[in-house]
Amino acid sequence: MSEEKLNEVVVEETVEVVDAATEQTEKPQRRGKKRRIETTEVEKPVSEWEERVVQISRVTKVVKGGKKLSFRAIVIVGNKKGQVGVGCAKAAEVIVAIQKAIADGRKNLITVPIFKTTIPHPITGRSGAGSVMLRPASEGTGVIAGGAVRSVLELAGIENILSKSLGSKSPLNAANATMEALKSLRTFNDVARRRGIALKDMLN
Repeated sequence: MSEEKLNEVVVEETVEVVDAATEQTEKPQRRGKKRRIETTEVEKPVSEWEERVVQISRVTKVVKGGKKLSFRAIVIVGNKKGQVGVGCAKAAEVIVAIQKAIADGRKNLITVPIFKTTIPHPITGRSGAGSVMLRPASEGTGVIAGGAVRSVLELAGIENILSKSLGSKSPLNAANATMEALKSLRTFNDVARRRGIALKDMLN
C-alpha cells in the first residue's frame, strides 16, 4: 500500500474519533434524573351520605387537677332519601370530635315517611326545654326553617315544609326535637291498617 493511501486511512480514522468526541461533548450525560412514572388516578366512589356540622363548641370539665378542655361537635348525617341521624361527640381535637360525631350519627339513623315532597301530617316534637312544630306544605313552598332544624329536614330529603322552633334555642335541643317529630310520623297505610279499614275509605 502506498504512503498516500495510508495517510488517507489515518485521516479518516482521526476524523471519526473527533466526531465521536464532539457528540459526547454536545450531549452531556444526565445523571441522577428521575424518570416520570405515569400513574392512573383511581376515582373514589362517591358516598350517598352527606354530613353537615351544626355547631362546634369548647366545653370544660372540672377535675381534681383543674379544668379539662375539650371540643363538642354536633353533626347531621343524611342521604336525602328518607334517612337522617344526629350525632354529638366530644374530643380533645376538633377533627376527632367531628369524626366521632359522624359515627354517632350513623348509629342513630331513622327512616322518615315522606309523602310526595313533604310530611304526611302536622306534628310537634319535644326534647328537653325545646320543641319544634312541623306542618306540611304545598309544592313550591320550600323548607321554611333555620339552624339545626333546616339541616335535619334538608338531609332527610324533605323539600316543602313549614316549621317553628319554640322554647330552647340550643341547636342540640332543636335537632333532637326535630328528630323526635320525624320519628313519630305515621303513613296513611299504617293508620288504615291500625283502624282496620281500607285506605280509600279512610281518605274519603
